[in-house]
Amino acid sequence: MSTMRIFQELKPSLSLRNWASSSIRKHLFGEESATIKELCQMTMDSDGEYSSLLLAARILNAFERLGDEERSDFFEILNNDYDLDIEALKEVVAQYEINPNARMLDQLTRTAEPRRQELLRRLNLAPEGTRRLVKVRESLLKHKKQNPELGRTDNDFRHLFGAWFNRGFLLMQPIDWTTPAHILEKIIAYEAVHEIGSWRELRRRLEPEDRHCYAFFHPSMEDEPLVFVEVALTESVPSKITEVLDDGRKEIAPEDASCAIFYSISNCHTGLAGVSFGNFLIKQVATSLKQRFPQLKKFVTISPAPGFRSWLQQQAIENPEIATIVEQCKNQPDENTQSRLSQLAASYYLEQKTPRDEPLDPVARFHLKNGAMLDRINPLADQSEKGQQQSFGLMVNYVYDLAKVEENHEAYMKDHQIVCSNQVRKLLAK
Repeated sequence: MSTMRIFQELKPSLSLRNWASSSIRKHLFGEESATIKELCQMTMDSDGEYSSLLLAARILNAFERLGDEERSDFFEILNNDYDLDIEALKEVVAQYEINPNARMLDQLTRTAEPRRQELLRRLNLAPEGTRRLVKVRESLLKHKKQNPELGRTDNDFRHLFGAWFNRGFLLMQPIDWTTPAHILEKIIAYEAVHEIGSWRELRRRLEPEDRHCYAFFHPSMEDEPLVFVEVALTESVPSKITEVLDDGRKEIAPEDASCAIFYSISNCHTGLAGVSFGNFLIKQVATSLKQRFPQLKKFVTISPAPGFRSWLQQQAIENPEIATIVEQCKNQPDENTQSRLSQLAASYYLEQKTPRDEPLDPVARFHLKNGAMLDRINPLADQSEKGQQQSFGLMVNYVYDLAKVEENHEAYMKDHQIVCSNQVRKLLAK
């Protein structure tokens, strides 16, 4: 029996309405009896797991019917009515200082937690509660842009999702042309790096023996990939994305490949932003491929530079030379312009930092944090409209050296050290 089938059989087989007596159904499923605010309080006051489960279903049903303004009001309720009780916390801290025993520590821990975390745990009991709460957070993130104070509530979502989507619960599954169609449809829909325009194009990425795709799944969302990575087995490291995706490319036998190229990684759910899966997935896929094809020597990405063009245009405002380069890049840049573009890209990756002393580029932060090395800068690597809009077509290669990823990861996490090749470092000196 497949793992996916096992997941499906873990679903509840009986409807909540069938479990409840007529009197309980009238109280718990009555549409007119309570507002969503009152339902939340009823849930927190409930002592029974069964009644909490039914109330949780009502709350999520009600939320899904709310309009945008009503959802904003609901998030305000979570943010303010279910926040920390500061006075109670001060009192328990004082008591713990006097009597630091196990019972007082337990009370302190519970008091130090915002009440909305317990409310969210109870909502998770509803049918498909985890999946639906991911959608709730997706809505929350939109409202947070207008109301940063909702960050307190978002912190609790992220904290709980970090536990619920712990790596120990995730299952890596290969995706190929025989995968059920409803999952393949989601691969097409969720592809975030290089758009998949048709089923024929998807087939070109999944069916050949030198093409692979892997995804993480979670038991509570068994037919929803959380993140997936697409891999090409090649004889050399590509400097252009067309070397990987070109319709007329020559296929090779997997045993003849020396490189595994990670050319696309896509997170599938906005509501899981900030919950890291991709770092685990890339390393696990690399390890799995090495075991399957021991002749593989290099594990490399060909990655976009989504912030490079906007940064370059900002520099052009006060720098006439860069302004000229920007104008030339809008057409077909000559070799000198490409060379200068690579030098500017080296500065962008190695010298330009966020207020937290991290690289400006989000893709760079992801791979460097995972322990990769910035290996090569490739101008004119992606001539698609999206590639032009992101970076004037510039892409980069990151190398995952399985023997050094942990060392590189530690260097980045401790000191934000950017591990790069001499080839990239020398561009700064030109």
